[in-house]
Amino acid sequence: MDDSKRKSDPNTRFYDPYQGIQVPIPVRNVYQLPTAPQFLFDEEARRSRRNISDSLTFYTGCGYVVGAIGGGASGLVSGVKSFEPGDTSKLRVSRVLNSSGHAGRAWGNRLGIIGLIYAGMESGAMALRDVDDVWNSVAAGLGTGAVYRAARGVRSAAVAGAFGGVLVGAAVTAKQALKRYVPI
Repeated sequence: MDDSKRKSDPNTRFYDPYQGIQVPIPVRNVYQLPTAPQFLFDEEARRSRRNISDSLTFYTGCGYVVGAIGGGASGLVSGVKSFEPGDTSKLRVSRVLNSSGHAGRAWGNRLGIIGLIYAGMESGAMALRDVDDVWNSVAAGLGTGAVYRAARGVRSAAVAGAFGGVLVGAAVTAKQALKRYVPI
């Protein structure tokens, strides 16, 4: 294939299925393959964020994993603190494992639920406003804190909502600063 045919779209790459093999075929085909992901619909290609099901899965899963690791570490510390003189090594290992497992499950479930509520709030805010900006995330943080602590009363819900909004606002600000000032 001559070079004039090879000069085309910069978003493609050339693929030679016979590369590295000595094939006695006189005609070798070189295919142009896209380097960017392909989408079935144009709306999917223009989308810059996850859809609601992807967000629910991502935030819930990440929340559970982070909570399980943090809870496991907390349980490890409390399990080691519960050692008594005269305990056998088998009993000590059992205490550490039981304490780590119990705390890991509890923390993982709590943070998984917080991730689930946050994903729902963020997707709901984006659908209501029909705008994709940082205010959706901050509003989702406010709403998540308030809903998570709503059973403990209005004051607790207000404090948790304010904490969630400030926490998400700080995270969004840090993310924007990293994008701007840290080259990748």
